[in-house]
Amino acid sequence: MQRQYELVYIAMPDSTDEQLAELHQQVQTVVDRFGGTIERTEPWGRRRLAYEINRQREGVYVLNILNGPAAMTAELDRRLRVLDIVMRHLLIRVDEVLEKETRTQTRRKAATVARRLRRGLPAEPTEQELSRRKAEADDADGGGMDGFGEGDR
Repeated sequence: MQRQYELVYIAMPDSTDEQLAELHQQVQTVVDRFGGTIERTEPWGRRRLAYEINRQREGVYVLNILNGPAAMTAELDRRLRVLDIVMRHLLIRVDEVLEKETRTQTRRKAATVARRLRRGLPAEPTEQELSRRKAEADDADGGGMDGFGEGDR
């Protein structure tokens, strides 16, 4: 069964682009071997670490969104643990979280529709109602760009 995972790893700050490409290729090879796919790769770049790891204060962060079986995660975990270029990695399953979030949004939407119908309103807000809400929100902000009212200067 294909599941969705997020893999975030932190590479050594002195890693070259070629080393990072090779690391990505190793991840791709493991994913392909288990019949999975890499949905998206986001290089977050060099960032300061929250705490020192292996006497390093910075690292190169990379996020991969993966689809594949559970056996793939065990192999990825094993491989990333032995690579010297990877300081830390985290592999989590996110399909259950996304599914739960979708169910919650659906439940909230249904409750909003039921509440609007009980009040005698249409199920969905009209364009007129949405523009009125936007205008009220702008008025509540004070309308000024600097955040100061006329009496505050």
